[in-house]
Amino acid sequence: MNHEPKNLTDALWRIYNRPDPPPLWQGGGNLPWNDPDFSARMLREHLDESHGAASRQSAERAAQLDWLWERLDLRPGSRVLDLTCGPGLYAVPLAGRGADVTGVDFGPASIGHARQLAERKGVGDRCRFVEADVRDYEPEPEAYDAAIFLYGQLAVFPRHEAAALLAKAAGALQLGGRLVVELLDPARVDKKDSSWWYTDDSGLWGDRPFLHLGERRWNAAEQTSVERFYILHLETGAMDEIVLCDQTYEAEEMTGMMRAAGFREVESFTAWAGLPLYDAAEWIVYIAQR
Repeated sequence: MNHEPKNLTDALWRIYNRPDPPPLWQGGGNLPWNDPDFSARMLREHLDESHGAASRQSAERAAQLDWLWERLDLRPGSRVLDLTCGPGLYAVPLAGRGADVTGVDFGPASIGHARQLAERKGVGDRCRFVEADVRDYEPEPEAYDAAIFLYGQLAVFPRHEAAALLAKAAGALQLGGRLVVELLDPARVDKKDSSWWYTDDSGLWGDRPFLHLGERRWNAAEQTSVERFYILHLETGAMDEIVLCDQTYEAEEMTGMMRAAGFREVESFTAWAGLPLYDAAEWIVYIAQR
């Protein structure tokens, strides 16, 4: 996050002079997951059962877990690598079914919650949670039966980093192991430019009065959407600027990337193969076998 402006006038001039559209992947093009305050606020959103914006609601996750257990051919004793595991809402239930799970995430609050949840559920001995950027984390080679990369998180990395992450996942899997990746269906991606604003005194962007200004642009050449958020903290005049990019993949491109990463077979399932998820139609799920 960027806090440079020291008063409201400076902040407004910076917004007025902003480049439009925002440069792709500016500042990494991702949310500040490892900022402790942001991480704590994001954890609240993950655990809020009134919506599915950060994590899906529990009934939907249960349906997904049944599907994943079958499609990934999991059983008690299977080793699972959960990349961008968040607060452990998939890792811990998988451990509850008997799997041994390693979860990796950038958010300190999420990792802390995942560890506590595993202990509360009595599966702490079958869960290991690592606070790390998945791009830097080096899993044990050929050690896992399955890996999961859910809720579009692969798309928040540029193509070359996504390709490297797919290769890393392939290297972590035993021969015959499976990787599941959930990505937005490009046919359903919003490609219209838009902007919005609102005020609040508590939420993802802060816990004191703030003004949120947002805009979305579509880069057709790169098949990437870019959202820019300006958060003006009204009591101080300080401002955060956050740019979030989402890379879109046609099914043929993602299948080719998975094969290039070392996977022999790739299946794709539109709309979560009919699972009863409120946004199922927005997604394509890929299962790649090493």
